[in-house]
Amino acid sequence: MKEHNKASAWFDDLYKRHENNHDNIPWARQDVNPLLQTYLADEKEHKGKALVIGCGLGDDAYALDNAGYDVVAIDVSQTALDLAQKRFSDSKINFEKQDIFDMPKKYYENFDFVFEALTIQSLPVEFREKMINAVVDTVAKDGKLLIVAHQHTGNNDGPPWPLTHDDISLFLIHGMQELSFELINETSGISNTKFRVLYVKS
Repeated sequence: MKEHNKASAWFDDLYKRHENNHDNIPWARQDVNPLLQTYLADEKEHKGKALVIGCGLGDDAYALDNAGYDVVAIDVSQTALDLAQKRFSDSKINFEKQDIFDMPKKYYENFDFVFEALTIQSLPVEFREKMINAVVDTVAKDGKLLIVAHQHTGNNDGPPWPLTHDDISLFLIHGMQELSFELINETSGISNTKFRVLYVKS
């Protein structure tokens, strides 16, 4: 088993243990991420293909589906995907099990909007740049990417492993241009600040 597979194997175990009580899954708010909802409310037009990376129980994918996108939602956990499919069986979302380190060629520059929240920070920092590059590769030319992540404060030993400003700058190095950058204050046991960054691929 590859090292990144070992690092992510616990996700499916967690979903299996709590598939009948989603309240015990720490990141599963069972509602659309409010920092995605802000984007959906602010933008006038939503069309084309969207990708949700690390979709979990599917709420963000469902919000994008309702907004008007053709949505692909991926996760490494088949249990999470099965739960999401059951919860949103009335949607047109295509739930797929995918390894972010082994994305299919059909994903390359394929999506007009990509949403990644808290997935990159879920794996150790040695995988960080490879994950960021994989995310960027899915964004179509002129497509947008919205990133949500906890900010590293110097006291975060992981898991998870919050992102630093240098990590955020890697998106620029790998071909994205910054449209907006926000630091969101909130109370959290991980970090009291989140990055919310919107990019476009030129």
